[in-house]
Amino acid sequence: MGYLFAVTLLWAFSFSLIGVYLAGQVDAWFSVLIRVALATLVFLPFLKPKLTSKPLALKLMLIGAVQLGVMYSFYYHSFLFLSVPEVLLFTVMTPLYITLLNDALNKHFNPRFFSVALIAVLGAVAIRWESLNSHFIIGLLLVQGANISFATGQVTYKRLMATSQLDDKTVFGWFFIGALVVASACYALFGNTSKLPSTPTQWGILIYLGIVASGLGYFLWNKGATKVNVGALAVMNNVLIPAGIIVNVLIWNKNADIVRLSMGGAIMLAALVINQIGTNKQNVTSL
Repeated sequence: MGYLFAVTLLWAFSFSLIGVYLAGQVDAWFSVLIRVALATLVFLPFLKPKLTSKPLALKLMLIGAVQLGVMYSFYYHSFLFLSVPEVLLFTVMTPLYITLLNDALNKHFNPRFFSVALIAVLGAVAIRWESLNSHFIIGLLLVQGANISFATGQVTYKRLMATSQLDDKTVFGWFFIGALVVASACYALFGNTSKLPSTPTQWGILIYLGIVASGLGYFLWNKGATKVNVGALAVMNNVLIPAGIIVNVLIWNKNADIVRLSMGGAIMLAALVINQIGTNKQNVTSL
């Protein structure tokens, strides 16, 4: 669980950095490409092609292409239609997608996991709700596309790594190469060369997002995902929401309802506690 909490702190800054300094100012496709390319460079030295079978390498590349390449394509463009708090709010659906995908692959329904995900969603929704604007539908669909891509990557990665003996750093070399293929293709097809970064701040943010938030962040997040159950993973996805809003309020002075933020955070904490209690009982029963 410690890995997931650490990454939450890193990612809490990413939402505001993108929304305040990049959205509408730097081409979204270029931002995605640079972020993924820098993250790829972090793990490229650890790549060991001779130790990885071609089928496994292709599977890792495909997961990376979906969880990062496709997800970022939706995610970065959502900031063109929604405010930072709105993007945060609409990511509440990710836990449901994680739980439902996992149940579909297992071909059974686990009510505890589904209930925990629903409680986490209710907690996130309780934090903030704004009036709908003219871009709401497009923004909502873009965020849901990002949510589904991210959830698909997490669930399939967790299952694949359950039987893999590869070193984590080697795994992520393949993972980010897959994402880079998607990001490169999208920029080549849709990129706007007239909207490249023009200030040191914008370049610095892109470097932070690529090396720290993506390179280090996704490595720790997926490593943490292999050490917890699906219910805990669903809850941790929504911890990003209050964390991101808190950062947004404290640093960029955005308005937020502190009472509702506290209420939502308390509900999500309750979901985490319920999940852990259920997991402990299950472990005791299996002994």
